[in-house]
Amino acid sequence: MRVLMLNYEFPPLGGGGGVAAKKLAEGFIKLGYQVDYVTTGFNDLKNYEDVDGINVYRVSVIGRKELSTATIPSMISFPFLAYTKACELCKINQYSFINTHFAIPTGPLGIWISRKFNLQNILSIYGGDIYDPSKSYSPHKKWYLKKVVKWVLSNSRYVVAESSNIKDNALKHYNIEKDINIIPLAYEPVIFGKINRESLGLDRNIFYTISIGRLVKRKGFEFLIKAIKNTPDNVHALVIGEGPEKDNLVNLAKELNISDRIHFLGFVSEIEKFQYLQNSDVYVLSSVHEGFGIVLQEAMQVGLPIISTDNGGQVDFIKEGKNGYLVRFGDVEALASMINKFEQDDQLKVNFSEYNKEEVKKFEDKRICKEYLGILG
Repeated sequence: MRVLMLNYEFPPLGGGGGVAAKKLAEGFIKLGYQVDYVTTGFNDLKNYEDVDGINVYRVSVIGRKELSTATIPSMISFPFLAYTKACELCKINQYSFINTHFAIPTGPLGIWISRKFNLQNILSIYGGDIYDPSKSYSPHKKWYLKKVVKWVLSNSRYVVAESSNIKDNALKHYNIEKDINIIPLAYEPVIFGKINRESLGLDRNIFYTISIGRLVKRKGFEFLIKAIKNTPDNVHALVIGEGPEKDNLVNLAKELNISDRIHFLGFVSEIEKFQYLQNSDVYVLSSVHEGFGIVLQEAMQVGLPIISTDNGGQVDFIKEGKNGYLVRFGDVEALASMINKFEQDDQLKVNFSEYNKEEVKKFEDKRICKEYLGILG
């Protein structure tokens, strides 16, 4: 049994979509499948390597400049430049099915290969590939992108949305007659060595919020920074990630005179990320829109309560008053109030923590992969 996965992202390149696809690949491997994964090449990353049992093939694209974010030329060129490698693999291997990730830019590639080699194709859509309200060039706003996405959704044999919100947006904006399956992101707990705050340079007397993600407009980090301004001085924010908005966010913290309370940690290793999570008090997701939010699963693993904006897939599993709270994006006062609520009530954090540790088990990778296989019949 063998599966061909197509995705322009794969860690360390890209964001949550690459991480989610990798976890899905690991789940297929646990179920006895061999996984070949075609993705984007970059700088010194190897053209081929075995990563945790996944056969990763990287192809050169045009104009990729950063690990964290793709350029328009790199996305446009990926399906065309990856086509040859995908065909080569299909000629020497017998695949049970193809799993394509992102309607654009990868979607067309999945359709071309599935048709050429008569293979069933499952398209996984993530949110930003069909709808991103923070971007002027969101696919649903540009007629030419909208046309491509509609063609991809209509011509992919099966479509999986990671949340009800993504399914709703696909049906609403692309007017397709399609049965879209809802299957959440696979998640396998990360094993890491627990350390104390002092080892990370953190103060045991400070209340730390933590947020992880690319520093881009859609993530709404300015919302978080403005909220921290309206909390007591002992409340600090840890921000893990890099991106084009960093200078603007640093300057905003300076303007608000809270630079000493906003800690930009940049990229950290996977182990360090979980050590920071484990030593924080509450997770804050401030995004304008989030397809699902793999970072929330990571927060749940360590038992962090969650404060999140209410637009996106996170509404499927954030249970108000049980494992977190939802606030409207841009409502600085409401976000600050929720942060203060946890800062003032230690027992609340304990109650939410136990719930999240149990809830995250529902996303176990083998369980999610079985749902994918169930689609094929």
